[in-house]
Amino acid sequence: MPVNLKLAAGIAIDQIGLSPIAAGIKANGSYDLLLVHLPEGSTCAGVFTRNVFCAAPVTVAKAHLQSCDGAVRALLINSGNANAGTGQPGIDMALKHCDAVATSLGVKANQVLPFSTGVIGQLLPDEIMLNGIKQAAMGMGADWAAAAQSIMTTDTLPKLTSRQVTINGEVITITGMAKGAGMIQPNMATMLSYLFTDATVSRSDLQLALEQSVDTSFNAITVDSDTSTNDACMLVATGEKIALDPTHTDWSAFTDALNAVALDLAQAIVRDAEGATKFITVSVGEGATTEQCKTVAYAIANSPLVKTAMFASDANVGRLLMAIGKTELEDLDANAIRVFIGDVCAFERGGIAAGYTEDKGAAVMSEPEISIRVELSNGQAEATVYTSDLSHDYVTINAEYRT
Repeated sequence: MPVNLKLAAGIAIDQIGLSPIAAGIKANGSYDLLLVHLPEGSTCAGVFTRNVFCAAPVTVAKAHLQSCDGAVRALLINSGNANAGTGQPGIDMALKHCDAVATSLGVKANQVLPFSTGVIGQLLPDEIMLNGIKQAAMGMGADWAAAAQSIMTTDTLPKLTSRQVTINGEVITITGMAKGAGMIQPNMATMLSYLFTDATVSRSDLQLALEQSVDTSFNAITVDSDTSTNDACMLVATGEKIALDPTHTDWSAFTDALNAVALDLAQAIVRDAEGATKFITVSVGEGATTEQCKTVAYAIANSPLVKTAMFASDANVGRLLMAIGKTELEDLDANAIRVFIGDVCAFERGGIAAGYTEDKGAAVMSEPEISIRVELSNGQAEATVYTSDLSHDYVTINAEYRT
């Protein structure tokens, strides 16, 4: 069961057409293809996986985004098959499907961005995709909940959220959807995430806003330390409302709302992590640099021994110390570091804190939401990472993923 996941509502953005369908890629007959039609004048920014085996649709989407200078008109997203590890035939197929969308919607092929998620190492079923594209192009609507559902793989629930902010009397909406539950430690992106706004923003300013937002949201989560071959996060501005840029007095209000949507979705991915029973926040402060703090936070968040202790509600301070120490960061002083489980100080001055007991730690660990805080005592930097526990169900889900 997901950990307190209640995120499944979004505010529609005018002029965006959505067509989620069950094309037949998934054997269970659920939604598995989404076509998004964007209005003319839309701008788009994106961040993508750095995995060396990046999927064919990632390669094509990056090239198309660059060649059309962000003037994207359609997103083609399928679930159930990643079209990754498929070489040139996979790229040719992704290009062919972009051509089909372009023909169906009357746009240019390089204004279509393809995205895929699912099993790696298999070509997409070409005929099913082409028939699905034709069907989807004839049925544009505004069902955002179904759209969020159509991009799911091992997710248990759709992830969809919105924020609104009033700027110069105009209500600006930011709506986002995401999928992801496993193979999660994004590097520049999350599994798949799509953010939309009706504001007018240039491609370069969108890119800046997206990269800054991703850094504290999608690039601050981990389920299993594995970066997917297909990760992508896109931000689209339809240009229907007020023009915004970093010099605007309310730019920060816009980016604050964007950051809130991104963090909602990023945390929802962790709450819906495969087999998860705990949502864990790891905060590291008083560090020399933000990178140092993130290194320590990820060492804790990705440790199988820490994650299994969390699953068992075992207040094992030694596992936290092990994870911090294995980073081999030269400027860490074990005698200066403090470790907190919730609000309980468990370790300080090189030893177990005075007054700490296993019962106090276990009381925190027994909750579905757990916070771990580390104070490095060597600077002012800080970083926060969100993760889940490691349960029997995670092993089962991934052992049986292709069966």
